[in-house]
Amino acid sequence: MISFNYELDFEIPNEELYFDWISNVIKSENKSEGEINYIFCDDEYLVEMNQQYLNHDTLTDIISFDYSIGNEINGDIYISIERVKDNAVDFNVDFSEELKRVLIHGVLHYCGYKDKSEADELLMRSKEDEKIKLFHVKQ
Repeated sequence: MISFNYELDFEIPNEELYFDWISNVIKSENKSEGEINYIFCDDEYLVEMNQQYLNHDTLTDIISFDYSIGNEINGDIYISIERVKDNAVDFNVDFSEELKRVLIHGVLHYCGYKDKSEADELLMRSKEDEKIKLFHVKQ
């Protein structure tokens, strides 16, 4: 089950479209859907999470905690809406496009994709692009 939780004045319209899309992405990676909780928050909230759990004192757009068991995807994904908005401007893309990229980024980590090396990052970006296209097909 996928759930969206809001810690700020923000809400995704047509949540069911996103739930269906994320579920389809999980299936496309030959994984099964467990419990995935998205928590939408602001920069301050995410910086505190970053400091407390990862010992990083930096802004970030996403922090994910992976509780997957075998092929069943489970986890908590924290997303700073402020960072997503700023990144959309920086990357010259629509907010909705950048939001989709970040939403699926966490799930792709749970599927085993990394982004620490340059090669891994290129593969992650390619997978994000591939999965974002699945959203458009479903509309």
